[in-house]
Amino acid sequence: MDPAEARPAGASGDDRGVDLPRLSSRDLLGQGREVEIEHEGMLYRLRVTALGKLILTK
Repeated sequence: MDPAEARPAGASGDDRGVDLPRLSSRDLLGQGREVEIEHEGMLYRLRVTALGKLILTK
């Protein structure tokens, strides 16, 4: 079976077979539950919800 077919629906990955860089949320968040990310002069906040999901807000 092709590895792309084995991924669950909605799983990250590129349909063209190109490997994308992968970062661990632990590497980004460290011991905390949120970080600020600056992108092209705008500030975003990445946080972990009470249910363990990630939310990115502007």
